[in-house]
Amino acid sequence: MSVSSPESLTSTPPFLDALLGAERGTQLLQLVEGLDASALHWLSGYAAGLATRAASVQPVTSVAPPAETSATPLTIVYGTQTGNSRLLAERFKQQTERAGLPVRLVRASEYPVRELAREKWLVVVISTQGDGDPPDDARGFCEHLLGKRAPRLEGLRYAVLGLGDSSYPKFCEVGRQLDERLAELGASRLVARADCDLDFEPVASGWLDQTLERAREALEPRTPVVATIVPLRGVPTAPVVVSKQTPFTAPVLANQRITGSGALKDVRHVELSLEGSGLEYTPGDALGVWAANPPELVETVLSTLRLDASEPVTRDGKTQPLGHWLTEELELTRLSRPFLERQAALGGSEGLIAVLSPGGAESFRALLRSHQVIDVLRQHPAPWSATELVLALRKQTPRLYSIASSPKRVGAEAHLTVAVVDYTAFGSRHLGTASHHLATRVAGTDSVRVFVERNERFRLPEDGARDVVMIGPGTGVAPFRGFVQERAETGAKGRNWLFFGEQHFRTQFLYQTEWLEALKKKTLHRLSVAFSRDTTEKVYVQQRLRESGKELYAWLEGGAALYVCGDAQRMAPDVHQALVDIVVEHGARSREDAEDWLKTLRDERRYLRDVY
Repeated sequence: MSVSSPESLTSTPPFLDALLGAERGTQLLQLVEGLDASALHWLSGYAAGLATRAASVQPVTSVAPPAETSATPLTIVYGTQTGNSRLLAERFKQQTERAGLPVRLVRASEYPVRELAREKWLVVVISTQGDGDPPDDARGFCEHLLGKRAPRLEGLRYAVLGLGDSSYPKFCEVGRQLDERLAELGASRLVARADCDLDFEPVASGWLDQTLERAREALEPRTPVVATIVPLRGVPTAPVVVSKQTPFTAPVLANQRITGSGALKDVRHVELSLEGSGLEYTPGDALGVWAANPPELVETVLSTLRLDASEPVTRDGKTQPLGHWLTEELELTRLSRPFLERQAALGGSEGLIAVLSPGGAESFRALLRSHQVIDVLRQHPAPWSATELVLALRKQTPRLYSIASSPKRVGAEAHLTVAVVDYTAFGSRHLGTASHHLATRVAGTDSVRVFVERNERFRLPEDGARDVVMIGPGTGVAPFRGFVQERAETGAKGRNWLFFGEQHFRTQFLYQTEWLEALKKKTLHRLSVAFSRDTTEKVYVQQRLRESGKELYAWLEGGAALYVCGDAQRMAPDVHQALVDIVVEHGARSREDAEDWLKTLRDERRYLRDVY
């Protein structure tokens, strides 16, 4: 092979222009002009040494162009209430793209159900709310797929990942129903369905990997050509991004009780600093809070089981003292089926075994509502070891609180409205993990580990001229404080109507002064309140809705957006029923047509709920 001397190069080669630029390439040729072979060899060795030293601190990046694949994409549909399904669906999309496969990601509420019959590859990631309900953004998708109009799907291959909470009897019920229905319609499974508990990572990670591998085998992408590029300059270290796994330690700025003396409930207004976190949020988002279990509860569990807090226990490859596991890592205030099953097996309790049987569903629900871990340990004694206890308890999960502020008003802060769980049952005091943790933080001294949980399905209308109706009894009013602040700061022209309910006017009218000030400034145009224990007849927000039915219906007919936040078990269904009654009465519709009309509002993102 012959090598041209530098003298023979009258212009820079194309690769030098691409690597260094035309000017620097010319300078390089001028520098080496006239050097003999030995000098050039020495210079090449010197350059190689520099490259080796740079490579020791700089990554080598492999860049692959998009693979040429089948034109039929893999479709990922997700339905979410708290955001976890969305996060997993987005992760799977990224994994699929990196594998060179064609993929699209669609929220269930935005999926055109008419396309279902043409799908070839479908992955559904969906959560179950409460006792077997789909998330709000997936109701239409589920109704279509489970209904009579669903098409035959013999040409479809699919996979379903369900998310849920094993403290409910119908754990991951929606995922199970969709999985079975797709098979019933003739589709074939790509992989078996997986059901994830609140601590979803262990199950979800393996399922995503397995599903991707099957998809790779099926779609057969062509292997892309990989080009290796050695960076010429140092790559800066990426900053740590605050997330669920890496929360921000937020200083507590304020912790104020906002219920009056003598109130049955202790509700706190907590202000946290996000300064320097890089966190951003929009009204409607939630703040995730990582909290430690109450020290007195941990001590009670240890003493009841006669276990030593210092005993080392290993789980998931980590070895830590039992006391640390119980304080920081595991759930003590929420029951789960795996723990109850292990408790029944160890203690041989016939009563607990009966509750866990297929015929004990109602008793199981009652147990979950009324008992914490310590209650079961006391009522059904069993010989627990430290290791067995740590392996049986569910891992701690963050609690989500609707953010009660707008960053346009408060800057780098997030405000929370927290109802403190503190009651007596079975002869002893019971505390809520996160609410107790927040209530006992001292402003100016303590901090809280937090992250932002985006909630794209609970957003103010983009059109500031649109009217807004907000229904938020109790602490369900929290996001609407942020809504009203946001609308005031942006100068939105639309009207704002708030429905609020609690037990007593004098002691439990949350943010009363702020609402009255907003009415005065006309940033809140109507305020309808219901206090259920101030009169002999209990009055709730749904009654106020019916009383204002004619005007409320007129607002909705005129294009208003409707929001509901709070209790999913009783309040949300009662409010929905009141809305149906209003549409029937003032819209002259049948009950079926009224339900369809409200469904249309949901589809138009004008009837949005954040219920829990």
